Amino acid sequence: MHHDAIVIGGSFAGLSAATQLARARRSVLVIDAGEPRNRFAEHAHGFLAQDGEPPSAILNKARRQLAAYPTARMIDGRATLAAKADGGFEVTVGDQTGFTGSRLILATGIADQLPDIPGLTERWGKTVIHCPYCHGYEFGGGALGVLATGAPSIHQALVVADWGATTLFCARAFRPDAAQTEQLRQRGVAVETIPLAGVEDGPDGGISARLDDGTHRSIRGLFVAPRSRMAGPAAEQLGCEMTEGMLGPLIKVDEMRRTSVAGCFAAGDAAQPAQSIPFAVSTGAFAGLAAHQSLMFGLPAGG
Repeated sequence: MHHDAIVIGGSFAGLSAATQLARARRSVLVIDAGEPRNRFAEHAHGFLAQDGEPPSAILNKARRQLAAYPTARMIDGRATLAAKADGGFEVTVGDQTGFTGSRLILATGIADQLPDIPGLTERWGKTVIHCPYCHGYEFGGGALGVLATGAPSIHQALVVADWGATTLFCARAFRPDAAQTEQLRQRGVAVETIPLAGVEDGPDGGISARLDDGTHRSIRGLFVAPRSRMAGPAAEQLGCEMTEGMLGPLIKVDEMRRTSVAGCFAAGDAAQPAQSIPFAVSTGAFAGLAAHQSLMFGLPAGG
């Protein structure tokens, strides 16, 4: 069956895009591998009318609502190959199942690559977190930490300081220079130059940060800005132009969420430097709208 549009990725951006197309009475297929980026977090915050809800509960409700539209279809599986085809695109799921669509929306998301420090991975999304706007309120008012993984960590520490007394923990790979240290001082951020060796569970549900010299620092939460990579191969397979974000590659899009590949759009964390549920939903809705209008009016000349 040929679809008007195929959406690769069924998390917040992908479901938002698909909903716009379904409401426009277009046939849309959502292919989802079931690995949303925020699956490690127990609660979502900062999303209007859903504050404090588990991310999985929000997604399950969105899937049920999308399934109510007769032109929408969802399948569970991993998109292993995406390619241009006559009349649009062909997407292979798993080893052999192929689907075709006139338009393609990439909402594949990104995968975080945490520093190789013991204890981080086990606590990711719980007491080791990324976004202060998403999780800072729950840890605010107490001692907080930021792991210095690179220059973006300086900005992160300057922002996190609004939520509590903040310490920037140096890693072996990065230490702030004199100008950055002065910026941090002006915001009241302490700098711990002894490298962080690992994190352990601390008292009252917090973290005990273990330093190279064997000493420990108690904090409520540790903010980390990890490097990231594309969570799926579709953008690379199609030859989409990429741009380098602060923490990893992003799919380059224009003001209409169009990629460099004609008929292909992108939304969510894979194509947006500001990454949170509200931004993912917003860019997904716009990608769905833009894809629908391209079906009505055709693709622009040269694209």
